[in-house]
Amino acid sequence: MKKEIDQVDRQILQILRHDGRAAYTEIAHQLGISEGTVRTRITRLLQEGVFGFSIHTDPRKLGLHVLAIIGLTTKLGLQQNVAEELCKLPEVRFVGAFSGKHDLIIQACFHDNEELITFVNERLSQIHGIMSADVSLELKQYKDPFTYVRNDEVVI
Repeated sequence: MKKEIDQVDRQILQILRHDGRAAYTEIAHQLGISEGTVRTRITRLLQEGVFGFSIHTDPRKLGLHVLAIIGLTTKLGLQQNVAEELCKLPEVRFVGAFSGKHDLIIQACFHDNEELITFVNERLSQIHGIMSADVSLELKQYKDPFTYVRNDEVVI
């Protein structure tokens, strides 16, 4: 039976959001609770899939200077198949199904515009079920926290 996420859980998540390497003792000190409580709660949250530890890389610092958001229209009944194929492509960082103009929206990263053109013309064109692709380039990024914990729900 999954336990409800409470204010203490949210506070722990908020601390980890800012510093994923925060020691349990430091979290406990900040929240005025025992280290054992922090350890137990983090273990439970991990087991329940509320969050997971990972690293967040900046694509631009890895030489990937072209970030594209690509809206895809798929043939009826093939959305799932197309999404599964897109997930296999190393350039693709995000795949999601949406309502509205596009059936799927992906985010993909490239070294340069030539690599993006090759991706669209040679890789996407080979995926059965894609009817059209609407490519938008990211010009400037204002926010990409990689994680989500609403600040207005957490009081530290």
